[in-house]
Amino acid sequence: MSATGSSNTVRRPSRSGLAVLFGALVPLLATLLLGAPGASARAEPTTSGAAARTAAPAAAPTVAPAAALTEVTGFGTNPSNLQMYLYVPDSVTANPAVVVAVHYCTGSGPAMYSGTEYASLADRYGFIVVYPSVTRASKCFDVSSPQALRRGGGSDPVGIKSMVDWVTRTYSADTSRIFATGISSGAMMTNVLLGDYPDVFAAGAAFSGVPFGCFATTDGSEWNSACSGGTVIHTPQEWGNLVRTAYPGYTGPRPRMQVWHGTEDDVLRYPNFGEEIKQWTNVLGVSQTPAATDSPQSGWTRTRYGSTGDRAPVEAISLQGVGHNLYAYGMAARVLTFFGLDSSGPGPQPQPGACKVTVTTNAWSTGLTGSVTITNTGTARIEGWKLAFTLPSGQTITNGWGATYAPASGAVTATNATYNGTIAPNASVGIGYQANHGGNSGPPTAFTLNGTACAVS
Repeated sequence: MSATGSSNTVRRPSRSGLAVLFGALVPLLATLLLGAPGASARAEPTTSGAAARTAAPAAAPTVAPAAALTEVTGFGTNPSNLQMYLYVPDSVTANPAVVVAVHYCTGSGPAMYSGTEYASLADRYGFIVVYPSVTRASKCFDVSSPQALRRGGGSDPVGIKSMVDWVTRTYSADTSRIFATGISSGAMMTNVLLGDYPDVFAAGAAFSGVPFGCFATTDGSEWNSACSGGTVIHTPQEWGNLVRTAYPGYTGPRPRMQVWHGTEDDVLRYPNFGEEIKQWTNVLGVSQTPAATDSPQSGWTRTRYGSTGDRAPVEAISLQGVGHNLYAYGMAARVLTFFGLDSSGPGPQPQPGACKVTVTTNAWSTGLTGSVTITNTGTARIEGWKLAFTLPSGQTITNGWGATYAPASGAVTATNATYNGTIAPNASVGIGYQANHGGNSGPPTAFTLNGTACAVS
């Protein structure tokens, strides 16, 4: 099909005979090759139809066949000529959730479909799976170019965003339940997607990845040896600023992040795990001190930041003695638990926490004052509190009262004073700050109190 033909096509690839996935792959970048779990029994389809991948979307796109891996062409803006593969279960729910499953270097969308359990889990829970597929020679996603590291900048993230938009239009998908997960290069792309499009993705899960911006290069190279070697170290604020710079001025809620890493990873070294934690705790405005630590499986250490439940703002799983080939059968189910998709029908929606915040600002030419009232709407007394929020771009706190504020801009944490650390049920505490602004004098739009999201009025 040519690019000038029908602008939107779904194609069900022919199935090859069953093969041992990855055993037959000739590594193009062997340092990033990941083995697939042995539990998959799906055949890998052939690929075809590159010419139409960059065509504009039709006004009324055709629905893909159910319960079959299908290539969709003409799905929208696609500057790097990605392929889009789609899995829609027979039992797809109304307004379904969407999981974008991103492959490793030398992999493909069909290989990710065959080698992970997301399609079979979609059969059980009714969500849709998108499998982006790289066509460049390395079969690695672009997580390093300046274009990839900013919202709408071009390259692979733009194409993946177009895939999400196509699914949203075609299946009336629930835009509050769009998720990304990936392995190795796909894990790096998961970090990039959540940084570029925080208003699109609700959460991500990255297996053996690196922080957003860590792989950045300016010479056209896809590889960053300093990052892969674990020698790119930043402060949490510096890492957070890299994410915030990808979408300047964005002040809305940020997606939650789950990260996985093996202590013996010799491809993307283990220090990257700690740097990811630093980055996403800063972006989400929660403490780097774990709220909970446990061992869900022998050799695993799981830490949760910002809250203790299954859907904490940040969850990190360290696997002792495990190398780069980390992903194994059963892990996808844990991803769904973190996403909140492990039940039939629509997943749980974010609910206001046991707190309410009322915020107003009064501005003049280059300055403003912000007044914040924190109300404990729960039934238990709060003993000591930290209120996390993100200031609009261009605002810098110059002084404050009722709390200590750090840092002065970006993702800020206000910590109680000695005299107001206790908030009884139904009681309130008032705090405030003075700040400079560069034109945007609005208040923050989201708050978490000790890691729990608050209702805002």
